[in-house]
Amino acid sequence: MEKFFDQLRWQDLIDIIIVSFIIYKIFILVKGTRAARMLIGVGVLLGMSVLSRFLELYTLDWLIQSFWTQIVLILIILFHPEIRKALAQMGETPILHRFTSAGEIKSIEEIVKASQSLSNKKIGALIVFEREVSLSEYVEIGVPLDAKVTKELLLSIFHPTSPIHDGAVIIKGNRVIAAGCFLPIKLGTGLSKTYGTRHRAAAGITEETDAIAVIVSEETGLISIAVRGELEPFHDITKLRERLTNLFTAERQER
Repeated sequence: MEKFFDQLRWQDLIDIIIVSFIIYKIFILVKGTRAARMLIGVGVLLGMSVLSRFLELYTLDWLIQSFWTQIVLILIILFHPEIRKALAQMGETPILHRFTSAGEIKSIEEIVKASQSLSNKKIGALIVFEREVSLSEYVEIGVPLDAKVTKELLLSIFHPTSPIHDGAVIIKGNRVIAAGCFLPIKLGTGLSKTYGTRHRAAAGITEETDAIAVIVSEETGLISIAVRGELEPFHDITKLRERLTNLFTAERQER
């Protein structure tokens, strides 16, 4: 043991800390996503590789080793949303995208009021909050606005007679930066068949980025929040307000 510490350099300590931090960030990034399950599968294959060599199962070992030669390409294909999210986060300056608590609370209140009004009238809506990861590629598709978040503005955008009512509104800070935006649709069996395009778009954008979305169902008037690809329905407007406040204040303070 003493010999080990004698050979340990300060560069080795820095190396270990950096690698540990990278591994930690990867686990945080994939936590709660489909990538987490895929990583478990990769871990199982790694365990099988070690076991096959130990038990001298040459055919199985050959198959696994052949698979490992393609693993980098396979991981890039499978994890491309997570990789894009990680690269986008690296290129962002978080301080520039955080706004004051007062402006934050005001925007949340305006959105809650608009959502309640839209819900009562059964008018569909999709409101997306940009956070750390930029949504510029979706903003470019929509209609640029750069207007203050108000209940009246949101109601006018999502009114059935509006030419941009079918798309999503994207909010950055306390500004509506674009409307009529089209978002990626979440496919597969992860969502109930009762959910329509708005809900699937909300699940898709929040799964690929760290955005948060508020959805108002056109059929039922039910208000939901999408976080990390998961949908949370709310029947109580007070609980909706509390949930949004927690997401934008409590979680930010923890980071």
